[in-house]
Amino acid sequence: MSWTDERVELLRKLWLEGHSASQIANELANGITRNAVIGKVHRLGLSGRAKAPSQAAPRQRIAKPRSVAPRPAPIVRGNLAFALAPRIVEAPQLRPVEEVVVPISERVTIMELRESMCRWPLGDPASPDFRYCGCEAPIGEGPYCKYHARIAYQPAQDRRRDRSRGAAR
Repeated sequence: MSWTDERVELLRKLWLEGHSASQIANELANGITRNAVIGKVHRLGLSGRAKAPSQAAPRQRIAKPRSVAPRPAPIVRGNLAFALAPRIVEAPQLRPVEEVVVPISERVTIMELRESMCRWPLGDPASPDFRYCGCEAPIGEGPYCKYHARIAYQPAQDRRRDRSRGAAR
């Protein structure tokens, strides 16, 4: 199979008339496939073409009058025969309110940092303004002051509860 000048001209004519690649392949016959037609059209740079003539008359759209329908009642799912009377559920016990005091940090550089100082990072490590908290951190109780230790070390039970609340939202 080769693309002769006559076949290429027929391809251009049929393509611009809006025929599909399959229809053109059937018209050209002799081993020309739909994919061969598509490839040749692409290589020739034939992009714009007329729409294929449709067999059916265009469908007329009927404008529907808009009316405000009453809102449907809420849908209740499940078997209502087994529905229980509502019961009062007590709210879960909250932890006692602790006084949270945000310490005034001393904002120290790495060179000024000592063993008894809080090592909580403040700011972007790449910026020249990067500092550490520097408040008093009890020796032997970790690298942070009491305030930052509460942030860094949360009991596993609290983390699970917070995670489940986030998933329910």
